[in-house]
Amino acid sequence: MTPTQRHHCMSSIHSKGTRPELAVRRWLWAHGYRYRLNVKSVPGKPDIVMRRYRTAIFVNGCFWHGHGVILPPVDTPSLLVENTACCKIPNTNRMFWANKIRRNQERDKRNCQVLEENGWQVITIWECQLKPQQMEKTMRRVELLLNENLLSLYRKAPLPYSNEEESHLPMAAEEE
Repeated sequence: MTPTQRHHCMSSIHSKGTRPELAVRRWLWAHGYRYRLNVKSVPGKPDIVMRRYRTAIFVNGCFWHGHGVILPPVDTPSLLVENTACCKIPNTNRMFWANKIRRNQERDKRNCQVLEENGWQVITIWECQLKPQQMEKTMRRVELLLNENLLSLYRKAPLPYSNEEESHLPMAAEEE
């Protein structure tokens, strides 16, 4: 590709409404889960926010967020370790892409920490986990995490009555 063609191709990639994100949203909606999109008031502006479950879902593209790429510290830029075939750093302008992916990974880590410190559950779904043969398994795992989080939220809630009040209630059965 010429630089002009590459620029046009890269500029047409958007951060909202991506194909993987739409697949996750369709699955959640079809299974009765309701959500908000890209809520600015939630740190990190997650792709999907489920307030009832106090959960933020990020649907990450493997290339843009460096899935499986271990980047070295900034002071040793010549070494790049790719430990999975899911994501490859381009050979052209390699340092630019390595730095961009590193910044994205650091930002993602910061956003997750802030959300977790504020009591939110963070779920990250990778683009490669949404391939047709893995989609159902991935989304069932997300559903399990949502339900576990909902249960943990209700366990922390106080009971509607205390034990002292219970002793003054009339008995529905005979005493032993």
